[in-house]
Amino acid sequence: MDKGRGAPVSDSADVAAIKQLGQDMGDAMLAGDIGKLSKIYGDDWASVESSGKVITKETMLTDFKSFHDKLEWFEIGPIDVQVYGDVAVANGTVKERRNRDGKDTSGEFAYMDLLKKREGKWVVVRSAGARVK
Repeated sequence: MDKGRGAPVSDSADVAAIKQLGQDMGDAMLAGDIGKLSKIYGDDWASVESSGKVITKETMLTDFKSFHDKLEWFEIGPIDVQVYGDVAVANGTVKERRNRDGKDTSGEFAYMDLLKKREGKWVVVRSAGARVK
């Protein structure tokens, strides 16, 4: 079977790296580490907000730089990772305390990230999420 097609391949190193990337992402958001976030998200990253607005990497990084979006605390729940060659899907839940434009947007969210392995490292290229609580 060709890599990247068919059933997922459980490479424990890739699964562990992707799960760690989720933790690293949250840690970088807490610290406001724009350099780290820039490496975690691919230049072509995009997400669609619940309003239907498309958010790009540039917009997301600008929001963190300007403190329009401030993550204050987070706790990641279990993450399911499926690897398909150099593409992977990670989905899970996260509880967070967050402030966006002076408004408390804290809650529990379900998310899904699409990742691509580039130059030997996993990067997030698409994301989607929804409030659970």
